[in-house]
Amino acid sequence: MTRRFAYACYRCDSELPVGHPIDSRGCPRCLDEAPSNLRLVYRGDIAEEGKLTKKEQPPSLWRYANRLPFREDAAVSLGEGLTPLRPAARLGAEIGVPALFIKNEGHNPTWSHKDRFSTVAITAAQQAGASTVATSSTGNAGASLAAYAARAGLSCVVATAAGSAGPMLTQIEKYGAQVIPFENKSDRWAFLAEGVERFGWFATSPYRHPVVGSHPIGIEGYKTLAFEIVEQMGGAVPDWCALPVCYGDALAGLWLGFKELLRDGEIARMPRLLAAEVHGSLALALDQGIDRVPDVTARFNTLAVSIGATRSTFQALKALRETRGIAVPVSNDGLIALQEKTAGMEGIFLELSSVVPIAAILAARQQGVIGSHEAVVAVVTASGLKDVDKSNPAAISRSFSTVDAALEVIGA
Repeated sequence: MTRRFAYACYRCDSELPVGHPIDSRGCPRCLDEAPSNLRLVYRGDIAEEGKLTKKEQPPSLWRYANRLPFREDAAVSLGEGLTPLRPAARLGAEIGVPALFIKNEGHNPTWSHKDRFSTVAITAAQQAGASTVATSSTGNAGASLAAYAARAGLSCVVATAAGSAGPMLTQIEKYGAQVIPFENKSDRWAFLAEGVERFGWFATSPYRHPVVGSHPIGIEGYKTLAFEIVEQMGGAVPDWCALPVCYGDALAGLWLGFKELLRDGEIARMPRLLAAEVHGSLALALDQGIDRVPDVTARFNTLAVSIGATRSTFQALKALRETRGIAVPVSNDGLIALQEKTAGMEGIFLELSSVVPIAAILAARQQGVIGSHEAVVAVVTASGLKDVDKSNPAAISRSFSTVDAALEVIGA
């Protein structure tokens, strides 16, 4: 049920056996100089694993099981992946990118891209004989992990920060997970570390400083974003792919997916990647040419809470460097207006963090980095219902006493 693999460092390529404990520290050789996450290295030819025929393919990302750590018959699945890729011509014209496409991850079972991670991570936990999975999350990761844990019959613990988006916390609790909010955000990691050490929890998120990224096995699920984009574009490759970035798990997985396709001759070139971030740690690391991603000062309280970390990771930096990519910091200015414009023009209601890549595309176009002729895919990661309490904190309360009064307001 499990393919043969080992772990390797993104930075120094040192290999570690599959039995190496994933303790959230990443590569032991790079820890002091420039902390780096691990990636999977598969043993044997992928072709030997056998590709599924169209008739055999499950209606989920597990249609790509030959490129994932587990076979499809072992998968804990809720039908994730295969999300739509739609041309967004009206919005594209508005921001100067006529060939704009939106890959809408809000169509996943828990309405975010995290389901691509969770289906693989929970499968790994089940295969490892774990009884409890745990994560540190302000929303999407916790909701997703809770749902897949419920599907697998595993207990789930979500350590979160006080003040996280209410709809997502409700979602997590409805799946039966234990939600543990902390006033001091850093206490979440000490809590997870104790759970791993004392109770054998299978932790999927980072829980030690400095962050290197999430569990390498789960990140493999994000490779399927690349597989789907190429398939949905009829074998073509966009010039750019942009997505919101915190610790860069999805960015790294997307990059790994495109690398596999390039290696196997299924595409002729790599797209350039755009990391839409908040506080600018990746932009600074790229500018300074350093490997140790700096911890920058937060200049404001971002509306894009799920990507609000002040330091990203080497795995994200590596993906950008190898694709001639860029990082674009995005402020709160105009974010809600752009959320409303995307919904009003394309019928796609996005979580505020998912609006950030569209804002970054607009900024890169205005700076001349993205050309007007280039095809750009915005990977938007979650539904706007996830943080509606932040994007529209005051519900519309007015009402009308007559039909004529209402018609007058809309100009009818």
